Amino acid sequence: MVYVESKFGEGSLREEAERDAWLQGLAQDRKAEEIALIRRALDLAERAHRAQTRASGEPYVAHATAVADILAGLRMDHETLAAAILHDVVEDTAITLDDIEQACGPAVAHLVDGLTKMKVIGEYQAVEQGKKDQVKAESLRKLLLAMAEDVRVVLIKLADRLHNMRTLQHLPEYKQQRIARETLDIYAPLANRLGIWHVKWELEDLAFRYLEPMAYKEIARSLDERRVDRQRYIDKVIQTLKDELEVSGVKADVKGRPKHIYSIWKKMQRKGLSFHELYDVRAVRILVDSIPDCYHALGVVHTLWPHIPKEFDDYIATPKENRYRSIHTAVVGPEGKTIEVQIRTQEMDKESELGVAAHWRYKEGGRSNRDFEQKVAWLRQLLEWKEEESSAGDFIDRFKSEVFQDRVYVLTPHGEVVDMPQGATPLDFAYYIHTEVGNRCRGARVDGRMVPITYELKSGEQVEILTARQGEPSRDWLNPHLGYLKTSRARAKVRHWFTQQALERNLAEGRAVLEKELRRFSVADLPLEQLAAQFGFDHLDAFLLAIGRGDINTSQIVRALQKQVVPPPAAEEEAMPISAPAALKPSGGDGGIHIRGVGNLLTTMARCCKPAPGDAVVGYITQGRGVTIHRSDCRNILNMAPEKRVRLIEVEWTSRQRQTYPVDIEILAFDRQGLLRDVTSILSNEKINVLSVNTQTNKQDYSVRMQLTLEIANIDELSRVLGRIGQLSNVTEARRRIH
Repeated sequence: MVYVESKFGEGSLREEAERDAWLQGLAQDRKAEEIALIRRALDLAERAHRAQTRASGEPYVAHATAVADILAGLRMDHETLAAAILHDVVEDTAITLDDIEQACGPAVAHLVDGLTKMKVIGEYQAVEQGKKDQVKAESLRKLLLAMAEDVRVVLIKLADRLHNMRTLQHLPEYKQQRIARETLDIYAPLANRLGIWHVKWELEDLAFRYLEPMAYKEIARSLDERRVDRQRYIDKVIQTLKDELEVSGVKADVKGRPKHIYSIWKKMQRKGLSFHELYDVRAVRILVDSIPDCYHALGVVHTLWPHIPKEFDDYIATPKENRYRSIHTAVVGPEGKTIEVQIRTQEMDKESELGVAAHWRYKEGGRSNRDFEQKVAWLRQLLEWKEEESSAGDFIDRFKSEVFQDRVYVLTPHGEVVDMPQGATPLDFAYYIHTEVGNRCRGARVDGRMVPITYELKSGEQVEILTARQGEPSRDWLNPHLGYLKTSRARAKVRHWFTQQALERNLAEGRAVLEKELRRFSVADLPLEQLAAQFGFDHLDAFLLAIGRGDINTSQIVRALQKQVVPPPAAEEEAMPISAPAALKPSGGDGGIHIRGVGNLLTTMARCCKPAPGDAVVGYITQGRGVTIHRSDCRNILNMAPEKRVRLIEVEWTSRQRQTYPVDIEILAFDRQGLLRDVTSILSNEKINVLSVNTQTNKQDYSVRMQLTLEIANIDELSRVLGRIGQLSNVTEARRRIH
C-alpha cells in the first residue's frame, strides 16, 4: 500500500529540524545532488512566501511543502518535488522564472512555467455568464497542453488540488461548493484517466463530503458502526485464504481493502441498493507474482466459497481505459456474508496505486514504456482535434465525451483495438480511422454482417467500413434525431468539411434547409431576419451560410421556431368553427395553457389550426364556451374583424405535466408495398398515438398522399417523427399540415 497523505498538511512553518528530517527521509533513495536541488527550492520558496498566510492562518509555504510531500508519496523525481515547492511563487510573489532557472535549473523552471499557465483552470466560474464557456474551454486547452508537454505538470496540479481539498473547511461555503464541484467534474476524472487511484479516491471522497454532506455522514456512520466485528471477520477470511493458497502452492500476500465513501454511494445510486445490500463492503485483495498465479488464486477462491453471478469482472484480459488491471469477484463467504475479492500481481497493484507516476522514472531513463505512452496519448489526440472545433462549447463537449463517458473497445479488420465512447456508430468509427474514410463511408460490416451506419457498436465487435470511390458527407449526419453520429470528434469533422465548401453552395444549401424546415412545419410569413437575429446574426446571408456549413443544425432551427413570438393579430368570430371542442379543461391546469391575469377558465384547442406546445398562440373568449386557443398565424385569427379584437387575450404554454395535442401531418411518396407499415412502425417505436389515417393513391403516377392526425407532446417530438418518416424509401416529403 502506498500512502500519499502529507505530514505537513496544516502545521505551522517547519522548524529547521523538521525540514532536515523530511529531507533525510527523501535521501534514502535519492542522490545527494537531487536533495541539494530540493533544498534550494525550499530556501527560495520560504523567502518568497515569508509574509503570506493561507485562509487557515498557516504560513503559505506549508501548502507548497505539503504538495511536494504528496508527490514524494507517489515516488516522483526530484525535479517534480522542487517544482511543486515553487508552484505558486511566479503567480503570487515577485520571484520570476529566471530566478527559478538560476537557482534550480531550466527543467524545474519549465515545470513551474507550465503550472503558471494552468492557473486559469479554476477561474472560469468568476467571470460573467456570457464569457464563461469561452474561458472554461481555454482553461481546458491550457490544462491539456501542459499535460501533453510534460505529464509531471498535471501530477503537481493534482497534488495541489488534493491538499486544497484537505484544507477546504477554512473557506466560505459557496467556495467549498464551487471547488468541490470542479474537483469532481475535472480533477478526479483526470486522476482516474491517468490511473492514479489513490489521488482519485481521496479527491472524490473529499468533494462528496462537501457536495452531499448528509449522504457522506450517513455512509461514514454505517461503515463505522460495526467496524470491530467487520475487521474480525475480514481477519478470519484472510487467514483462511492464506492457508488455502499456501496448500495450493501459490505465493500470495492477502490483506483487507479500504472502502471509499463516494464509490459506495455511486454503487448504491446505480443499483438502487441500500448500504447493507452491497456486495463489497467487506473486501480483500490478493497480490501474487504472476498472471497465471492470478487465475490459480481465483480458482482457490471459487473452490472455497460460491461466487455471485454477474459480479465477476476480468480487467486483466480486458483492461479499463486507464490501463487498470485486476480480477474482481464476489463470493458468499463464511456465515453467509458477501465478500468482494480483488486479485492482481504486485506490479499491477503498484500501477493501480501510482498510475502514470509509476512509469515516470522508466521514461526518464530513456527506455520505452508502452503503458505510459498509452496513458498520455489521448491528451495529444485531443490537442490535435481542438483546432477543428467551431466553438468553445464544442470543445468542452468533446473534452467531457473523451474523458468521462464509458468506453467500448472494437477491432479493425487487422485486429487493432480501437477505444471509443459508448454509443459510437460505424460512422464514428470511420471518422476515427481517417477523415476521408468517414467522408466516403457508405456502409459497414460488423462481425461479417451488414449493419446500418447508425448501429451502436459493442465491445469485442470487428468493424469493416465500406467506402465509395468518391463521396462526401450528408447533412443528415449532423441531425441528432437520426442517430448517425454520437461522438463530437466525428461531428466536428463533418462540420469542417462543409465549412471548406464553396460559399455559393453553402448559401444555397442553407436556404434549402431552412425553407424545408419552414415548409415541414407550415410556417408562413415569418421574418427571416428576425430569426437570424435570434441566432446572433446581423445579416440573413450569414445565418444561411452557418446553416449550410452545418454550424446550425435542424434541431436548433426547430427550437428557434418554437420560441418565435408572433404578435397576435385580429380575428373574426364568425370565421371560427365552434363545433364540439376536442378537449375542455381549466386553464393553468392539466391543459398546459396559462392565461395571464385570469383565474380558472375552461380552454379548448381550436380544431382549425390544432396548436401544439411551442407554437405562438392567442386565446379567444367565446360566449359560454370558455377560451379557444388558436395559433397566432391561424387564418381565422388573421381574418378577424376589428370589433372582435377586444375578446383576444394573451395566453402561453405551461409545462406542469406532459400533455399530448392533436397535430395533422401530410406525407407525400411513391407507392410501394409496406409503406404504411413502415410509417406506423416509426410512430409505434416513438410511442406516438395515431388518431386518424387517410391515404389517397394516384394509379397513374403511383403517387401517394397520406394525411394523419397524431397526438404529440411538443415541437421537438414532431420534428423527430417527421425527420424519421422523411428518411423512408420512396417518401419525398413529410410535413405538418395546416388547414
